[in-house]
Amino acid sequence: MSNGNGISKWPDANQIYKELADLTSKPIWCVSDEYLKKVLDHYEINCKGSKEITTEAKKYIPGGVQHNLAFNYPFPLCMDKAEGAYLYDRDGNKYFDFLQAGGPTILGSNYLPVREKVFELLNTCGPVTGLFHEGELLLAKKINELMPACEMFRMLGSGTESVMAAIRVARCATKHKRIIKVGGAYHGWSDQMVYGLKIPGSRQFLESHGIPGSYKTTDEVRPNDLKMLEKMLRRNKLKGGTAAVIVEPVGPESGTRPVDFDYNEKARILAKKYGALFIFDEVVTGFRVGIHGAAGYFFGDKYKVDDTPVFVDGKPWMIDDKKIENGKVVKFRRQGTGRDMYPDLTVFGKIVAGGYPSAGGVGGKKEYIGLMAAGLAGMGKKAYVGGTLAANPLSSYAGYLAICEIEKQNACEKAGHAGDRLTAGLKELIKKHGLPFVVYNTGSIVHLECTGAMSFDFSSFNILKSLIPMLKKKPEMLRRKVAMEQMGAAYAANGIITLAGSRLYTSMADTDEVVDAALEKFDEVFAHVTECTRNLDK
Repeated sequence: MSNGNGISKWPDANQIYKELADLTSKPIWCVSDEYLKKVLDHYEINCKGSKEITTEAKKYIPGGVQHNLAFNYPFPLCMDKAEGAYLYDRDGNKYFDFLQAGGPTILGSNYLPVREKVFELLNTCGPVTGLFHEGELLLAKKINELMPACEMFRMLGSGTESVMAAIRVARCATKHKRIIKVGGAYHGWSDQMVYGLKIPGSRQFLESHGIPGSYKTTDEVRPNDLKMLEKMLRRNKLKGGTAAVIVEPVGPESGTRPVDFDYNEKARILAKKYGALFIFDEVVTGFRVGIHGAAGYFFGDKYKVDDTPVFVDGKPWMIDDKKIENGKVVKFRRQGTGRDMYPDLTVFGKIVAGGYPSAGGVGGKKEYIGLMAAGLAGMGKKAYVGGTLAANPLSSYAGYLAICEIEKQNACEKAGHAGDRLTAGLKELIKKHGLPFVVYNTGSIVHLECTGAMSFDFSSFNILKSLIPMLKKKPEMLRRKVAMEQMGAAYAANGIITLAGSRLYTSMADTDEVVDAALEKFDEVFAHVTECTRNLDK
């Protein structure tokens, strides 16, 4: 690791796909019937407080919880305390926190130096004024300092809002309508992005309920498939053009489907070739995979955000551009620069408020971010965005403080080391117990695939070639999802909180001792895993 990056080695995407295909070709492996009963007994005996409060919550809250990450089998756990590497529930049970609120708390939960200064702010300014606060400037300047391709930054209230804004900007800037995303990727829950969620090729058939065709200008392509991306860009040219290509830099769902290291650079070149903006969704990766974000990790060693000419495969990288001459728009060709190579727009969420509420924003090149200029009136065309609580003093100042501490404490590298140690330990345990599970990581983002529930891919230009195989496989996918939830319950019963039983985020607080102690808990669970014979149909 160097330059503040948290990834020591990029995983071999093709090897991982082979291992995942092998996993899903085999019968499902899960905890035994006897051990599952022990797990469920643990919840009934030791988690009574959580069960009581979440059961009551179902009377007033749909499903009993307000956030998707809080759904757990057999019932949600109610957390009363978060500190460093640990969580504590209503009944006093202690857990290793490998959820980390879905990724933003890379310093560890409830980090004291940030919390103390937030208290000072609350005692003076309070959380919101509706007017400008210095924290807004401090945060924007800090993001620009560490991620110079984000020449300007507009803060918003969530990652979902930020994706909406970025897409709106892309359409204003290019005058094109279509958006290309990578199948399986999550870019929030706006109408146009609830398309191809979780499973590549699923289009609108799994999650797009209550959405009357708003995804008609959204396209999805197979993960890590540059040929399909270019073919889609070429097809869209006949439909009025592509406004933007949006990607999760480490692959869909935080790398659940990994990509080759050079995928982002080649995708960026293709987007430019076809007149589309290139959007990095760094909601998870920003200030996690490295202090300079995923853009710094993937582009920083080769390119600077300046006017240095770029060569691709030894030849000048020629791009289309335009300028105003005598009051008219003139198109011309020129050699692309390092500034051109970086993403045009970067979407943020979660981390830009340091784990505090109301977190989101869009950074990028001035000519694009300027289209979101604030103001109540004006005759010029711009991308309308808003949010009464966006960039409130609490969120913006907490984000600034957190990012400063991440840099100061070298948190990305420390969390990445923890991810490497956890991954290596899990691989040893899988080998020890003779399990078919797949484990890999990109720094502090660790994937533990026990069932491969989200590893199916139905990508195709032909809707029937996507839909028919998916419908045939749907019962199997659901069974694997149930088994994944049961594995997650077994982990939690042994004091380990994960994201859906298949993903783990490490933080700076995860010392070698913490990781090794957690591995002992995984060892206990893995010792009771066998080929599943029980009925997993819900």
